[in-house]
Amino acid sequence: MTDISDRKVAILATNGFEQSELESPLKALKDAGATVHVVAPEGGEIRGWDGDDWGSKVAVDHTLDAVKSADYDALMLPGGQINPDVLRANPDAVTFVRAFWDAKKPIGAICHAPWLLIEAEIVDGRRVTSFPSIRKDVENAGGIWEDSEVVCDKALVTSRNPDDLPAFNAKLIEEIAEGKHRSRAA
Repeated sequence: MTDISDRKVAILATNGFEQSELESPLKALKDAGATVHVVAPEGGEIRGWDGDDWGSKVAVDHTLDAVKSADYDALMLPGGQINPDVLRANPDAVTFVRAFWDAKKPIGAICHAPWLLIEAEIVDGRRVTSFPSIRKDVENAGGIWEDSEVVCDKALVTSRNPDDLPAFNAKLIEEIAEGKHRSRAA
């Protein structure tokens, strides 16, 4: 297994995140040695969505207003329909996401989380996958949508759904181990 014990990763989420899409990467990143913080606009706990009802709560390590992208080596964005839709309407969340991209740091986004990438104006000209229902959103933002388990374009790692988590987690950890992508065009 790749060792990323010298890396810090932020998972940006809010209420309504897809349960497995936060918990599985969180565990995989920690198992690979990373320090991982759940960052949310609100403190305390946030609650996931699991199947067709509310899921478990997850503790928030830091509020969004208390951190900056410079504190972390990478960013992970879980999906679900509610979580990324709420976050893309939050200017501070969008700015946080964009700051990782501008700093050429790895970003992972799964399911509906590419909505945040669209709002941060990151997908234009990039190969991306997502939950199929937001394919047109990705394409309308200039993204090159692929129906693949995992797509990586210059440290932008995307996947479609919870079934893709093993491939997503492995590729995200690989990209975090590689670090900043200095050759990435703006």
